[in-house]
Parts: sequence; C-alpha cells; structure tokens
Amino acid sequence: MSFLAGLQFVSPWALLLLLALPVWWIWRRRHRPPAIVFSRVPVLERGPRAGRGVTAFLFILRNLLLAGAIIALARPRSGARAENVTSQGINIVLAIDLSSSMLAQDFQPQNRIEVAKDVVKKFIAARSSDRIGVVAFAAEALTQVPLTTDYPVVSAAVDNLAPGQLEDGTAIGTALATAANRLRTAPGRSKVIILLTDGENNRGAIDPRTAGKAAAAFGIKIYTVGVGTEGMAPVPVGRGLFGLRYENRPVRIDEPLLTDIANASGGRYFRARDAAALQRIYEQIDQLEREPVQTKSYVRFTELFRWPLGIALFALTIELLLGAWRGPLP
Repeated sequence: MSFLAGLQFVSPWALLLLLALPVWWIWRRRHRPPAIVFSRVPVLERGPRAGRGVTAFLFILRNLLLAGAIIALARPRSGARAENVTSQGINIVLAIDLSSSMLAQDFQPQNRIEVAKDVVKKFIAARSSDRIGVVAFAAEALTQVPLTTDYPVVSAAVDNLAPGQLEDGTAIGTALATAANRLRTAPGRSKVIILLTDGENNRGAIDPRTAGKAAAAFGIKIYTVGVGTEGMAPVPVGRGLFGLRYENRPVRIDEPLLTDIANASGGRYFRARDAAALQRIYEQIDQLEREPVQTKSYVRFTELFRWPLGIALFALTIELLLGAWRGPLP
C-alpha cells in the first residue's frame, strides 16, 4: 500500500520483544494444567471440548494485544519523499548616485532619484534568498547597509537616500571600490554590483576603470546604469526664494566609461531615459542574474504507531467484554 512506502521504525530494537511470543507459546503448551478446571457445571455437562473455542479466541486476542503494543512501541512510520526546490542566493550591492544632478526633473512626474528609489525598492521586494547591500556615493562613498537578507531594512535605507547627504560630486571609482570591498569576502559564487549614476566621474582618488578591473578579479560582475534623458534637462543650480532653482543644462553621462567598466567584468551597460526604461532595466538584470536551481530532498514522515496500538486496544476491549459477558471463563 502507498502509505507503507518507505516504512521504517524509530525504535527497531523493540521488535525483539516479538520473539517472546513464540517462547510464551511453547511454555504454555508444555505447562498445561493437569486437571480439568471448569467454572460452571453446565460447561462440564457439554463434554471435554466445551469452552475450547473461547479459550483459543482469548489466546488470539492476547497475542494481538501483545504484538500490537510491541509494534506501536517500535514507532513505525512511512516517509513521503518530495523535492524542495530552492535557488542559490546572489550577493548584490546597489551603488546609488546621490549627486545633486539626481534631482533633475526629466523623469516626470518625479525627479531622477525618486524614480530610481521606487524602482530599486521594487527590485528589493522581488528578492527571496539574495543578500542585498547598499552603497551611496557622491564625492565620497559610504555603505548604508551591509549585505543582508533583511529586505525591510534595505528598503527603508533606500527610501531615506537623498542628495545632499554627502559632499557633492560623482566618485564612480570610489563607489565601485567600496561596493567590491563588501562583496569580495561574501559567501557564494555570484557577486554583482548594480551601479546607478547620471553623470561623469569627477571626484575621488580611484580610477573607475582600475576599480572595475579589481572588482572583476574578485569574480564580481558589474551592471552600470546611466540615468538621464538625451539633450537638455532641468538640473538644480542653486537655491532660490522658493526652494531649488532649476536651469536647463546638457545631460552628460560618460557612456564609454560605464560601458568599459561593465564589459571588463562580464556585465552590461544600460541607458535609462525615462522611468519605464529604468524599470525594464532592473527587470532585465533580474533575469540575467537568475541562478540555476538546486534541489534538496526532504522526507515528510507519517506516524503509523496508531494502527498497531489501536489493534492492541481493540483486542483488550474484546477480551474485557468477553470476560464480563461469560463470567469466569474455562
């Protein structure tokens, strides 16, 4: 039967007690009482074979009682084997540009940084077993969240990012070096940096191409994302009476640099010219970094001791009822 598939016993030593049953049978056969003992005269009147059927039935019941109790003590169980499919976790550091130009309003109805944060939070929400870290950079780079699977913490950290938290500028090389430093000792084979920027490298002492090659040497793949429309965009140039003052300025993204960094590590460069494009880019990166699934088998056991225990209790109940019905038996 299917429920007996993979039958095993938790305490198989208890089954040795079953060997006592044939010993009891032999002993019982050799030590029969010498006299004929009957509890009632009517039984004696029916002859020497009277009551033997009941006695044999009692013998069977007691054997069932003992055998059922012993088997239940051994705790039989069956296992239904199944496959638990899990994907291998990826280590991802999100490097996000916080220079003042990320406030440019060419990703209507929001500016670049707000659109980027919304897209990144959706990307984080889609994770299940990946470790995520966040590095924010402008003229310098700081780790906001180290690698973790605590996605609400990562999402909250991304939500709190804003230009002005760091000295203004764009230090792409420093951002890559900081992110790579977080990833180089991370467990697992798959390590990824997703660098999002809207400008040109103009700060920091580390050359971006050198930082990219160093990251690649640690087996880190880099995806670079250039954010901004073509041509002119309203960029903040200072503060006025009613807040930030914007002027249309040319959009300058060092695409050759970002392409070289990505290609050197086996990654890719993407250009996001609007919010929808940025969303599609992160979805595409998600697909590119899908790891082959690995399967782990597990066994869900079904306890079967209730069946032999039920037989034992049934035999005991029948014997007690039989004794109560017939009185003292022969």
